[in-house]
Amino acid sequence: MKKIATALSVMLIAATPFAAQATPDDDLTAFRSYFTKKFPEVPMNDYINGVYALDAGAREQWEAFEEFPSYEIAVDNGEGKFHKKFANGKGYADCFPNYKKGIKQNYPYFDTDSGKVVTMEAAINTCRTDNGEKKLKWKKGAITEIGAYLTSLSRGHKTSVKVPNDAKAIAAYNRGKKHFYAKRGQLNMACADCHYYYSGSKIRADLLSPALGQTTGFPVYRNKWAGMGTLHRRYGGCNKQVRAKPFKAQSDEYNALEYFHTYMSNGLEINGPSQRK
Repeated sequence: MKKIATALSVMLIAATPFAAQATPDDDLTAFRSYFTKKFPEVPMNDYINGVYALDAGAREQWEAFEEFPSYEIAVDNGEGKFHKKFANGKGYADCFPNYKKGIKQNYPYFDTDSGKVVTMEAAINTCRTDNGEKKLKWKKGAITEIGAYLTSLSRGHKTSVKVPNDAKAIAAYNRGKKHFYAKRGQLNMACADCHYYYSGSKIRADLLSPALGQTTGFPVYRNKWAGMGTLHRRYGGCNKQVRAKPFKAQSDEYNALEYFHTYMSNGLEINGPSQRK
């Protein structure tokens, strides 16, 4: 009986997409391999275009939107806000001295001093509070405009998120990984159900986008929102759709999820801000 139980345990571990002992690099290799086998006709960097990499008809409509994209207003507004000085005479450029070279591709990162995952939105608000200004709201509004401007400067740069050899960093990464595969809500669904296992399938009239490359386009203008939103706004919406209580934007839970989720797109180009349904 003991031998049978041991054998079953081994089989279950083997069946799990990313066993607990796998390194982030192991996860990334397996994650990419899964999608390249599932969608062999899709070029790797085309995953940055989300569902439009899979659906030719939807892609035509999207490309028409991209001729006069709605997020351009956000980029222009964000540029103005970014260069407006704080009351103390300093500005965002003092916090982000390398912004012209592009910085979005390096977020989120793990700060070993604080033991926290730092998203770009968190860095924007930290810049404000360090200079005596109030925080911006996390999910939409001015923070998405500033984020859109900074992200536009990173277009073409490849996502380059690091998981340092630090116990807390690895724990944060694994927390995000666990969240991605964990069932939740009344519908008992995981992020992976829609965007990994059943990616490319239809749910009602919508095609489910692959998780690979999803983070490269944020902040995003969604036609459904009639405005801009952050990745955490989208996470909250997904949780609501499976009838689960959303976590707060910039919570440790969503920060960890973003850390894992973005790491899975390492090597893919930033193409945000973007426009989606």
